[in-house]
Amino acid sequence: MSDPNCSGLERFRLLASSVSGRPLTVEAVQPPGSPSWTDGATIFIDSRADEREQIRCLLVQAALLSCGSLNAENLVTLARRPTLCQRYLTVEGHRALAMQRDLLPPSTHLLIDHGVADRSGSPAESLAIAMSRTLLADPPRCFGAIRPRRMRVIADEPPPAKGSPDHIPRTSDDRVLKELDDEEDEGGALFDGVSSPVGDGGGIGRMIKKLLGDVRSEKSGPPGADSATHWSRRNSRRGVSTSSTSVVSIADALSDAFRPGLTYPEWDLRRRRYRPNWCTVSETEPTAELAPFEPPDTHSLRRALAGLGREWQRRPRQSQGLDIDIDAAVAALVDLEAGSSPSEEVYIDLLRQRRDLAVLILLDISGSAGEPSPFGGIVHEHQRTAASALVRALQSLGDRVALYSFRSQGRSAVHVVPMKRFGDQLDNVVMQRLGGSSPAAYTRLGAAIRHGTAVLEREGGTTRRLLVVLSDGFAYDHGYEGQYGEADARRALAEARRRGMGCVCLSLGAPNDSAALRRVFGTAAHARVPLLDQLPAVVGPLFRFAIRSAEAQQRTHQRKLRTKERSERRTA
Repeated sequence: MSDPNCSGLERFRLLASSVSGRPLTVEAVQPPGSPSWTDGATIFIDSRADEREQIRCLLVQAALLSCGSLNAENLVTLARRPTLCQRYLTVEGHRALAMQRDLLPPSTHLLIDHGVADRSGSPAESLAIAMSRTLLADPPRCFGAIRPRRMRVIADEPPPAKGSPDHIPRTSDDRVLKELDDEEDEGGALFDGVSSPVGDGGGIGRMIKKLLGDVRSEKSGPPGADSATHWSRRNSRRGVSTSSTSVVSIADALSDAFRPGLTYPEWDLRRRRYRPNWCTVSETEPTAELAPFEPPDTHSLRRALAGLGREWQRRPRQSQGLDIDIDAAVAALVDLEAGSSPSEEVYIDLLRQRRDLAVLILLDISGSAGEPSPFGGIVHEHQRTAASALVRALQSLGDRVALYSFRSQGRSAVHVVPMKRFGDQLDNVVMQRLGGSSPAAYTRLGAAIRHGTAVLEREGGTTRRLLVVLSDGFAYDHGYEGQYGEADARRALAEARRRGMGCVCLSLGAPNDSAALRRVFGTAAHARVPLLDQLPAVVGPLFRFAIRSAEAQQRTHQRKLRTKERSERRTA
């Protein structure tokens, strides 16, 4: 429930971050005795309350952040309307707790009023109920309060109007994409009406970014990578969007006539909809020259991952258990009649011994991985070494493992190289392929994640599945830069988690800070690891949380689909 290494309210930091899906701090509310609240980065609770009450207050605020309850659009409506805030908190608080029920401690399940929670399916519906004449009770004290003018929350652009020329009706080919279309995006600019941080939506930040621009360094790719961009002034209070001014490349124009490979959609942040069959992913066999590569020692990694992905298995001939093993009991009786000493292992027990995990590792070999690392060498060398260590450790534990590398040159040329498929043996050839890989071209991260998700779903062959992305988190390609590329990568990870796949994003030896990684990876489990020696301390808890979180999201999503189907049947 809490971190034993921390004292005071900081011991709840891990719990708050796990439920909300983002790094949070916990501080005492001022003055003492005031209702709990959050500004999006810190949760403020009463330090004088007992621990049980503190946990309840903390979980409510974390659940509101996780479910998008405190988005900018709703906060604008709630500002300076305290009564409406209380009514909205009554509905949305119960809905958020019900959505996160699988991640909450059992002792807090009694807080949820399912009668109220079932009335709403989204923050917008909760706000509509709060603004109606529906009779609502006051929220419990542990729900705290909402302070709209002091919040910093994820903001989204509104969807296009039905009559706008950009509006294209969506098809029902993929229910997961359709459901995601109607929900909040998982990242974006922070809503902050006071400050103007550089790189966010404030006036000073927009001015400086307009003067300097988002430019790749000279070593981050071939010529043409730094295509000009312009800044949109539309809806400037909610952040800045980028769009490429360059025309479609000749390769893209020609490949539209014949596009081999698999096609995947791409999330268009500006129009708030998917572009169907937009990206073409081609699996190409390794063509680079084989080079010797000495894999690192994986003993510490094996220890960290040993308890991961185990499934219950019935084991006969145990000294204690849940049932009698008839065969063992008969054999013991025969030994006893024959005058021999009978065995006492005559039970059947359920033990977590069978490995039930498939892991697909996506290695980013784009040009940005050739940047110098602040920890020595280049970023690609750190990521390549981590990939080999993870593959060898998981394979030695009996898990199904695949390793793919990826780079791109436009939306029609996303190249994925299978260095090791699920059915391949882990031999020296795989290590030599890794040794011969070199960074080049660009990073269309969303398309690579969607292809990895499809391969893992099709070939994983296990109940638990995990997608591990090794990347510096720099999403960049022709027409795929800035907030557009970041939003598509976040959406691709959300799609994978909806399918029950855990997603872990690791940045090894990269110079990017945590804020930059969060803009790309969103609420997916991610970490910035400077050196390989620090990886064992991170991967165990991170992998375990990713698997549990994905399973919980899949159950919640399936429950929502069943509720929606029942509602449609009643309406029909």
